[in-house]
Amino acid sequence: MDQWSGLARQRRIGATRLTQDQTRTLTNPWIVLTVLLMVSIFNFADRYLITGLIGPIKQEFGLGDAMMGLLMGPAFIVLYVVLGVPFARLADRYSRVVIIAGGCVLWSAATVATGMATGQTSLLVARATVGIGEAAFVAPAYSLLSDYFKPERRGIAFAILGLATYFGQIIGQAGGPALAAYQDWRFAFHLLGVLGIVLGVLTAMIVRDPGQIAPRGERSQSTIAMTALVALLARNASFVLMMFAFGLGALSGVAFGYWGPELLTRGYGLDPVAAKTAFAVNFGLAGLVGMLCFGAISDRMAKYSMAWPVRLSAFAMGSATCAILAATWADSFALAKLLAIPSGLLGGGWSVGIYATLQYILPARFRATATALFLAVTTLLAYFVGPWATGLLSEAFGNDAHSLRVALTIIIPIGLIATLFAWFASRRIELDRALIHKHA
Repeated sequence: MDQWSGLARQRRIGATRLTQDQTRTLTNPWIVLTVLLMVSIFNFADRYLITGLIGPIKQEFGLGDAMMGLLMGPAFIVLYVVLGVPFARLADRYSRVVIIAGGCVLWSAATVATGMATGQTSLLVARATVGIGEAAFVAPAYSLLSDYFKPERRGIAFAILGLATYFGQIIGQAGGPALAAYQDWRFAFHLLGVLGIVLGVLTAMIVRDPGQIAPRGERSQSTIAMTALVALLARNASFVLMMFAFGLGALSGVAFGYWGPELLTRGYGLDPVAAKTAFAVNFGLAGLVGMLCFGAISDRMAKYSMAWPVRLSAFAMGSATCAILAATWADSFALAKLLAIPSGLLGGGWSVGIYATLQYILPARFRATATALFLAVTTLLAYFVGPWATGLLSEAFGNDAHSLRVALTIIIPIGLIATLFAWFASRRIELDRALIHKHA
């Protein structure tokens, strides 16, 4: 049998293996990866779309940077975090595919609703609903891919899935303003939302969940109690260190990713469409290359030790932090675009090493739930604190180009702290994996 013949989902079917006939009904792993990549692209495109349309939204509703930071961060993130764990809990027991597809339909419908907003309240409600839908994606998706790909191949699989961040950024920050210029900002939300609904339906029709193919009587109906799981994870140093490394590193990167296009527009007096397209393309394309390179290198180094992916993450994270800080203070648009190359190459893949190692240390039977708990903390730091704190600081310092640059200068260096956490985590991977499996 080929590489996905041993994909029996242990937390559901115990020690029983799938029969050859059952295995043949599984979806090809690369088709699964392609479908999840498309879903993830729409996930990030819907998330980044509002960042590409800050100008027209602010103008229509008379909003300031603090309110836009609220829309980009807390309004979206609160329910995303609160519901991420319950969705993952369901994913550990039932069909991950149904949860992913349903989430895609919901967040896409909320994206359509964003384009129908009539004021601040309806904007907040729509963005919160986007967060509800997107809460159903990440943890189940990584858990599903972990069943379809072996540990030594997960780096490249996760890197390919991670390309969605940059494709979504390009679509949201470059495509959004272009669509707005063609018609208006609402049209961009309507178009992406409708296409996402169609994609959600297709996902449910195409992808099979290995855990749903086993005979009914062979699936485990219980998972570890939530309180016991939280206690187990809290005692695991590698899990905690990687969680804070990821959260603080993403806080730094997301703050720049969300506000960087607006900085180019204000700082260099450029047309918003041109500035935001340049940001998305230059930083995004470099990030795409960096993501793929990191995934390939991570898989190669993982053959020697699973500590290496996290070490690579630490190096890339620290270097990328310095690069984007330099880009923030570039004295010309040309220099900013030049600095986009090292920023993207170094920052494009560091998350892959942490994700791959996280899935390696987690037992299969509660992998999705543990991943969701991990993401709850990291997402609060990255998407709640990052954009909102940057907006608040910018407004406090003057609500202009200089104030935004100062705000980013305060937030971005947090990535250096994250580098230390990742390095310390890399020193305990095998020990902490053994501990968590022993007590699971």
